[in-house]
Amino acid sequence: MRTENLAIVDHKGVSLPRPDMLRKVLGHFCTGVAVITAHDGERPIGLTCQSVVSVSLNPPYISFCPAKTSASWPQLREARHLCINILAREQRDVCTQFAVSGGDKFNGIEWTHAGNGAPAIGGTLARIEATVEFEHDAGDHTIVLARITDLSADDSGEPLLFFRGGFGQFAG
Repeated sequence: MRTENLAIVDHKGVSLPRPDMLRKVLGHFCTGVAVITAHDGERPIGLTCQSVVSVSLNPPYISFCPAKTSASWPQLREARHLCINILAREQRDVCTQFAVSGGDKFNGIEWTHAGNGAPAIGGTLARIEATVEFEHDAGDHTIVLARITDLSADDSGEPLLFFRGGFGQFAG
């Protein structure tokens, strides 16, 4: 394994990894991809997120981390009732459509209202309905903890994976 000079020094004199190296190294951790959605009573809202993680089975909590620069997260937060749509391998276009800022992210997207009113995107691998309970400041992101209220999965599909800055899938 090759090591490189990864450090920069912050204003307190503490040595920290450079952001580009942090992104490169952490990109070696393969993740699934989700689109987190809500409905504000007038329109659907959503964003792509790969930092989704199960937190607790009892009580049932899930966590995700939207960027503080996200224009969609404040609207999702206000709606409180979310649907975490775990994308299937075939949904790369859905991922990229919800990853951009502005515009109608739901244009051409098939969806229905989940039990809590949030958009459940068609063709996903799984759906998790949840309600925002806590937020924690975490640098350039926010850690969100949401209580799971309902969920379902399609056991016949495969996940959309993100690895080293690109999309992938399980080898057959």
